Amino acid sequence: MSAQQLSDLIRFARHNSPYYRDLYASLPPHADRLTDLPVVDQQEFWAANALQDSRVLTGPLSEATVYKTGGTTGSPKFSVYTRDEWRTFVTAFGQGLVDTGLRPGHRVADLFYAGELYASFLFVLDSLAHAPVDNVRLPIGGGAPLESTIPTLRDLAAQVLTGTTTTLCRLAEQVVSSGCRLDSVELLLFGGEALFDDQRRLLAAAFPGAEVRSVGYASVDAGLLGRPVPGPDARVHRAFTPYAVVEILDDSTDEPITEPGRPGRVVVTSLFRRLMPIIRYPAGDRAEWTGTGPGHFRILGRAEEGVRVGPVSLYTQDAQDAVAAADTEGQVVGMQLVVRRWDGRDGLVLRLATAPGDDAGDQVAGSREALAQAVVTELETVRPLYPDSVRAGFVHPLSVEWARHRDLAVNPRSGKLVRVLDERPTA
Repeated sequence: MSAQQLSDLIRFARHNSPYYRDLYASLPPHADRLTDLPVVDQQEFWAANALQDSRVLTGPLSEATVYKTGGTTGSPKFSVYTRDEWRTFVTAFGQGLVDTGLRPGHRVADLFYAGELYASFLFVLDSLAHAPVDNVRLPIGGGAPLESTIPTLRDLAAQVLTGTTTTLCRLAEQVVSSGCRLDSVELLLFGGEALFDDQRRLLAAAFPGAEVRSVGYASVDAGLLGRPVPGPDARVHRAFTPYAVVEILDDSTDEPITEPGRPGRVVVTSLFRRLMPIIRYPAGDRAEWTGTGPGHFRILGRAEEGVRVGPVSLYTQDAQDAVAAADTEGQVVGMQLVVRRWDGRDGLVLRLATAPGDDAGDQVAGSREALAQAVVTELETVRPLYPDSVRAGFVHPLSVEWARHRDLAVNPRSGKLVRVLDERPTA
């Protein structure tokens, strides 16, 4: 399927998707510009996109592949692609792989995760198969034991390793500690989470002759977002024209940002997906235009819809639901997610604001401690990958920080609460 005209996509979604029909009900019949349309509310979108009787889909679920995307165990979220849509997806992404430094004949190890409806392993493998340069694909997977992965990489003389940042660093740590050498590795392609300076140092220690670059910017829910831009800053990408339209919107007004260097949230419209239309969908990230080339933008971190802590994705709604379930006495009047990084690992702090007049004291302190533990337990129950990652040494344990409501950070222009504070220094 080729990329379709925006006006055709809007008309098709409005006519065939009950969700988009309701969302656009107040708009003129011939609204055909992105700025004419509201930005999708993620919570409402996923509530409407139940696997059974979805109001988002434009037709019956009779020919498609179903993938799981971010969300809680109690309420999983699913994205679907027809075979034509998937082919377009991986072909376009495969074209972007040449910008990473992929050369003809490269032996590429796919270390992303497979199974349980996750897409990344299959997506990268198919993208390599559809890349415009010949390559040798090594489908190892991120779940394979390092004891077998390292000999496989050595015996097959892998030249390119691609996986999540956490997976590549876990491998690098094992390479360094074991004293083995993988001298054939010349390119490390990370995806799915940010890369930090301390991680770069670890990767350089394990693979001194390798360059580290982004594999590309995409997600199973939002689709194509950005292909890598060669250069020293791995955060810079450019839009996958003509398959997707990337917008950067003002945090307060949702007005499109056009000038370089002004941060905003990333919103994407996929021009090739018709079964599950993605029109002005928040990607969950913040970015800024760089002004260095047409459509070039720099990823700045996660936006308020969600946050990535090491290999774990959380949505603000997950944390809000956990607080609501644990706080039976209504002690919490505000919440922020604070992501920090220390000792080479990410950590998530739940900053909870208490009601006015809730002064400290032994009884209050004991109550707060019990509530904090209850909130952590609740959140870990719905996001079991977090405690699993703590046990694996990938992230710090969840913690709670108490504050007054006035201490919560707000947008200086609108006064609105900032739901996620990412205090990690990006590289």
